[in-house]
Amino acid sequence: MFGISKVKYILFLLVFITTSSCSDIIHDNNTKEGKLNGTIFHRVIPNFMIQGGGHLPDMSQIATFDPIINESSNNISNKKGTIAMARTSSPNSATSQFFINLRDNEFLDKANAADGYGYCVFGQVTEGIEIVEQIGVVATGNNAGHSDVPIENVVINSVRVIE
Repeated sequence: MFGISKVKYILFLLVFITTSSCSDIIHDNNTKEGKLNGTIFHRVIPNFMIQGGGHLPDMSQIATFDPIINESSNNISNKKGTIAMARTSSPNSATSQFFINLRDNEFLDKANAADGYGYCVFGQVTEGIEIVEQIGVVATGNNAGHSDVPIENVVINSVRVIE
């Protein structure tokens, strides 16, 4: 296995598996305007998930659109390789941040969630899961008041929709 810092291009493909506000915010709003380009995976928790879409390499936050309604009632499970909207403890607070599940995390599904809401899955990694897994084991530390931040930035250079 090679170190993530040696990778010039990180590529994985994801397929939107639902038509919802969740996929719209990533697909239409953030992708078409390039808002996710240059952001980082700023939170990595091994054997759980990798999170990105909200911070630049200096850990400053990007400007976002208004939060969306949590659509976890779509009943798509947080299985390994699925992508879901990240949010605060407020169920309807998701903006640009997303996470990719590194394992089956059914406790995040609406049916099992302690808060009764859960996290809305809207996509699935269809190619390149090994890259996602490599990101999931990078060394992390604390940075700018955040924990689980990769020591070396894992930058999302470009997000494109292939139609």
